[in-house]
Amino acid sequence: MTAHAHPERRHDHEQAEGSGTATAVLEVSGVQWATSKNVAEAVLSRRPGVHSVDANPVAQTATVTYDPKRTNLTELRDWVRECGFHCAGQSVPHHVCDPMTEPTAAPGLDERVTHDAHAGHAMAPGSPVSSPHDAMGHGGHGSMSMADMVRDMRNRFLVAALLSVPILLWSPIGREVLNFNTAAPFGLRDDVFSLLLSLPVVFYSAWIFFDGAWRALRARTLDMMVLVAVAVGAGWSYSLGVTLTGGGEVFYEAATVLTAFVLLGHWFEMRARGGANDAIRTLLDLAPPQALVIRDGEPVEISTSDVVVGDLLLIRPGAKIATDGVVEEGESDVDEAMVTGESLPVTKLPGDPVIGATVNTTGTLRVRAAKVGADTALAQIVALVQQAQNSKAPGQRLADKAAFWLVLVALVGGVGTFLVWLAAGASVQTALLFAITVVVITCPDALGLATPTAIMVGSGLGAKRGILFKNATAIETSARIDTVVMDKTGTLTKGEPEVTDVVVGPGVDEQRVLALAGALERESEHPLAQAVVRHVDAEGVPRLRATGFRNVTGIGALAEVDGHKVAIGNLRLMQSEGISVEALAAKRDEIAAGGRTAVFVGVDDTAVAVIGIADAVRETSAAAVAAMHEAGIRVVMLTGDNQATAERIAEELGIDTVIAEVLPEDKARHVQRLQGEGRVVAMVGDGVNDSPSLVRADVGIAVGAGTDVAIEAADVVLMRSDPLDVPVALTIGRGTLRKMRQNLGWAVGYNAIALPIAAGVFEPAFGLVLRPEIAALSMSGSSFLVAVNALLLKRLRLSAQPSGAQPAKRSQLQPTP
Repeated sequence: MTAHAHPERRHDHEQAEGSGTATAVLEVSGVQWATSKNVAEAVLSRRPGVHSVDANPVAQTATVTYDPKRTNLTELRDWVRECGFHCAGQSVPHHVCDPMTEPTAAPGLDERVTHDAHAGHAMAPGSPVSSPHDAMGHGGHGSMSMADMVRDMRNRFLVAALLSVPILLWSPIGREVLNFNTAAPFGLRDDVFSLLLSLPVVFYSAWIFFDGAWRALRARTLDMMVLVAVAVGAGWSYSLGVTLTGGGEVFYEAATVLTAFVLLGHWFEMRARGGANDAIRTLLDLAPPQALVIRDGEPVEISTSDVVVGDLLLIRPGAKIATDGVVEEGESDVDEAMVTGESLPVTKLPGDPVIGATVNTTGTLRVRAAKVGADTALAQIVALVQQAQNSKAPGQRLADKAAFWLVLVALVGGVGTFLVWLAAGASVQTALLFAITVVVITCPDALGLATPTAIMVGSGLGAKRGILFKNATAIETSARIDTVVMDKTGTLTKGEPEVTDVVVGPGVDEQRVLALAGALERESEHPLAQAVVRHVDAEGVPRLRATGFRNVTGIGALAEVDGHKVAIGNLRLMQSEGISVEALAAKRDEIAAGGRTAVFVGVDDTAVAVIGIADAVRETSAAAVAAMHEAGIRVVMLTGDNQATAERIAEELGIDTVIAEVLPEDKARHVQRLQGEGRVVAMVGDGVNDSPSLVRADVGIAVGAGTDVAIEAADVVLMRSDPLDVPVALTIGRGTLRKMRQNLGWAVGYNAIALPIAAGVFEPAFGLVLRPEIAALSMSGSSFLVAVNALLLKRLRLSAQPSGAQPAKRSQLQPTP
């Protein structure tokens, strides 16, 4: 299994500056708001040795590219904690927690994050869940899982909501609008009673706003926490001053209801975006927590994380294989669908590699552990998906900058609104209400969520299908592809020969010829001979025995079979053996002209049959090409094979353009030529000679059965080596980009419309006024809608079978669901 690029390796346009860099995905939990990721990015990016930081508020992780000579994971973890977030180290599945095998390990590494995939928790092995310092640092959110954070948000909302009701009743709104005439308890003034009820709201429910705002300002950045803290703090502080100086018009109801509505909207939004990380949770669930290791001849159950390279594992029928290894004893079929997407079980014999987290189905195996920890295929898949989810598309980088400036605009706009209304003769209370509304409604949380939530869902959809996007740019660029260049051998074809034609002479029994040919070819190890044997066996003809087998290098083979001299080979062999080919010469030329290899079968002194052999086309190649055509994509086949062979395959599959007889070093030049015509090009390949063209293309797509070099050079890896996954990958890219654009359009449009309304621009003419509470509800609702819209991407139709496609003459499989 070579389909999984090492997580520390990056494609050229994602490579960190300088050389000798390492990449790690760190846990960064406690990121409550989308814009709060700016804090982690701002702080870490200023630290020595750190090249780039991409934090993800949905996944609660950050991808950090750094120079291991200047810093290490322990320092990175501590710097994350200094931001006020919790970090136990690298974010990896619990089954691979083994610091000794960490591929990006640096001196000083002493902790890793382990995940309980069922509960969603992250914790350091052998350590308490969190330190008191962590808990104090984030208002109790430091080491919480997303589920815990959602529950905490709910609890804070309930406190704010319950206390806001009586505060609202004993406010001017309750007295004047609702006609509530009951006196405040204990003979207290209305404002004093409201002050007492507001204390738990401000110092418990709203405390996360003030804490987050302090961390953002300390990191020299601005985020949503700053805006909410300013709005709540300004309203409550002004009211407190009024109460302590004898009473008057106060805004306790505005501050507490504002807090309740912000928390309510964010509670719903967090629940929605929590579903965006299903792919990672599914992957984390794959690995078995325990392994049977043979010690002193007896099986002993140990934690999978304790397995080391060289351990001998006992794998019973129905059990999951704990880690990557090599079969030493036994024979069985292994279901690899959960890792590679391969639908049929794969037979494993001694010497065959096995993949961790796959299921042994029939026999008992003894497997020698070859890769453990972060070197396993599953760990690398998880790391690759996490890095893709954390990476930023160009649109997201622009949105992040816009979010920062939008916070600044909101703060300046709030102050400006306050001053303008005062200058216009409004009361302090009226001016302050407008100012608070402007600050609240302009919160850019929806803008911060617009792209990462869509990227999370899109990359997760791909991972479930066995399509690994290495970064967000690959997803975004996939949506704009209009030309797909496909390598032939190993991509559109299986890379192994098969019999395509059997033409026998007049009066010759085909079954008899196949029996004679099969007997001879079983003695040969030549790939063409093996293709004949597979065809003969499939036909079920009687088995005969060959004697006196002799290989004639370059032209064929000879043997005695059932009393006859049998020869199989090219025209030179027939001529050298005095075998007449006149009756079948025309058929041989016809087969050869079609791009197939033609071999004669001679019995005694006459050629009795011609067998056509060609590279086997993958069963789903035709459907893949048709699906791309339906999507308006031009398909080009690029191959080093001769023109006749290439034309035959292209005609069979319905490919638009054929570029044949291309030298390996010229493939990238042909891709560049297509780009020069204004085409956005994806290159699909699997070999070493495809690597330059994979890098040259706008999106490089490597099939999973290909070489490590091709996979390293690609932006997208198809683990199943199925051509149908090419149009599926492009469909995911288009769907994801569509959601990104919808979300960004909504977020920008919402702020453009809401800001002037909140500032009271339309109040004089239309009497249109927004109170802070309503502004909070609309702002939170905007973030919720963005998250839900991204989750709708899960309903994307991923069947690559083109609608209305007619059954092909050749074998054509339906796409795997």
